[in-house]
Amino acid sequence: MTTRSRLLVLFAAVALLTAVAGIAVLRAAERAEEKTRARDGGPAVTRGPVSLDLGGEQRIAFRNMAWGPHRDELTTVPAARPDGPRTASGVNCLRFHAAAGTGICLQSGGRVAVLDVSLKEIAAHPAAGIPTRARVSPGGRLAAWTVFVGGDSYAGTNFSTRTSVLDLRSGRLEASLEEFTIHKDGRVYRAADVNFWGVTFAADEQTFYATLATGGKTHLVRGELAARTVSTVRENVECPSLSPDGTRIVFKKRVAGLPAEAPWRLYALDLASGRETPLGEQRSVDDQVVWTDANTVVYSLPGDFGADLYAVPADGSGSPRRLMSSALAPAFLGPR
Repeated sequence: MTTRSRLLVLFAAVALLTAVAGIAVLRAAERAEEKTRARDGGPAVTRGPVSLDLGGEQRIAFRNMAWGPHRDELTTVPAARPDGPRTASGVNCLRFHAAAGTGICLQSGGRVAVLDVSLKEIAAHPAAGIPTRARVSPGGRLAAWTVFVGGDSYAGTNFSTRTSVLDLRSGRLEASLEEFTIHKDGRVYRAADVNFWGVTFAADEQTFYATLATGGKTHLVRGELAARTVSTVRENVECPSLSPDGTRIVFKKRVAGLPAEAPWRLYALDLASGRETPLGEQRSVDDQVVWTDANTVVYSLPGDFGADLYAVPADGSGSPRRLMSSALAPAFLGPR
């Protein structure tokens, strides 16, 4: 091949690659524009004041997943009208939770923002990973969050998490629960494969429950912040959520025979008796449920625009019902 022919081939290849790159950029721009364009038939979302105040009627604060200019913003609706018009705050959160007028907002770029009642940022901390779980204690003193530092799904075994707990009064940050002393089966336990996720707090603002994974198994652990210890309670418990009265935990349990990519069912655990009760939801739920009151829990399932929220009784009765479309990471504010 002559030098001229080689140059022609090179120029043609460069032109082809440039065209392909241009098409890719155009398609990416189209996808970005699509996210900011509201869809017909979707929920009405407008910018307005959003507060974590507990007064007045009960409201739901959540991450809005509806396509449009307010996608991923912290948004509220009245709890009595969950499919009604939404009010968007302008604050973007990938994971969110709130209690007692305090919010925790896991944002893109490895950042955790602590929000006051008016959604003003009062503190920020780094979080080196993909946001996955967030929880504020009932009295608003403590906040916990979990990120994936390796992998992006709990369904497999090839992942690594980091769970942090922040005391909002003292400012003390426990950067990783892996630094706590683990008591497993009555003995101090150490292992290189330890992972924690899914913290839920008790009303005393000191005790918490979480998931511990090690040796290919998961365990419910009970933790004490002051002592910096956790103790195993029960095997095969993930993403626990403590009831308002502190007597029950709803969690996701791996059930034999289900697909590897969708292995969970929701169960309720009575902490005093140890009795487990399967809930009425028959689909696999990969979420940490939120209690709306003493009788009902809410969780997310995949939806057309990312996620929808469903509610089901916590005593095993009834059937699930879709609460909201295009929503994720809810917190219930106001009287219960």
